[in-house]
Amino acid sequence: MKFLLQRFAFYLFTLWAAITLNFFIPRVMPGDPVSSLISKNQGKLSSDAIHSLEVLFGLDKNQSLWDQYLNYWKQLLHGDLGLSFTFFPTSVSEVIGQSLPWTVGLVGITTILSFLIGTALGVGAGWKRGSWIDSLLPATTFLSSVPYFWLGLVAIALLAGPGSWFPSSGGFTPGLVPAWDAYFIPSAINHSILPAATILISSMSGWILGMRNMMVTVSSEDYITVAHAKGLSDRRVAFSYAARNALLPNVSGFALSLGFIVGGTLLVEIVFSYPGVGYQLFQGVQAYDYPLMQGIFLVITISVLVANLLADVAYLLLDPRTRKSG
Repeated sequence: MKFLLQRFAFYLFTLWAAITLNFFIPRVMPGDPVSSLISKNQGKLSSDAIHSLEVLFGLDKNQSLWDQYLNYWKQLLHGDLGLSFTFFPTSVSEVIGQSLPWTVGLVGITTILSFLIGTALGVGAGWKRGSWIDSLLPATTFLSSVPYFWLGLVAIALLAGPGSWFPSSGGFTPGLVPAWDAYFIPSAINHSILPAATILISSMSGWILGMRNMMVTVSSEDYITVAHAKGLSDRRVAFSYAARNALLPNVSGFALSLGFIVGGTLLVEIVFSYPGVGYQLFQGVQAYDYPLMQGIFLVITISVLVANLLADVAYLLLDPRTRKSG
């Protein structure tokens, strides 16, 4: 319990630091949303309207940076992430709420599948070296080094286009209304196949390599030899002794992957114009949309911290040494 409380306190401090950086970083970037809006309207806005927009977006020049920082914390404590400049007058919470299911559905499912499939194949490749699974290593080494977005571009060039069953962009067929019906769901699945396959192939290769190398290392440990000497079955030794200990580094990596689900794979969403959080962040950066950028960064930060906390709990359950040291 003491170990968990210490970790929880550390994550609270990290959250405060992340929120503070989240506030200051956009303000040191060149340009601001009000100036961008003025340029779009070609000087049609009055000075009073400009001042109102500065107050609305938390950029009031009559306030000090410290006062803006305090007001930002007050908004967060009330659950107010502000209004999006890109999708004005829609709130940031609503924009994130609309795009979050797309990212979680795409990146979340593919991350879990790639971890389960890659870990299982890695256990087999590491435990039975020289088998057909082990012969996949050259291909997995190549695929793990290939960026997601490059595979996405190759998939679009080879599999998408006129006459193809796979669409090259978007999250659903234009004209459909998002709903749980027989028209929208097949269209959404169809549009997600190429980006999902891109993420799955690249990320699964890394899990296979990592788990295979850990299984090879663990297999030479003394407790594995003792387990065989006790007459335990090869299957039990592989999963109850070797795989359980080899899995520990992968658990940490999987927790980080779960945390970054919310952020999505930004470049993949840009390549496929997929309506996820990463694509919304890209639009927010282009438009100097401070509230949207800060809201998305905050959601990503919280998800990563929660995932790391879950990883600490998993370590306590899998490794007795962690409980003793804690």
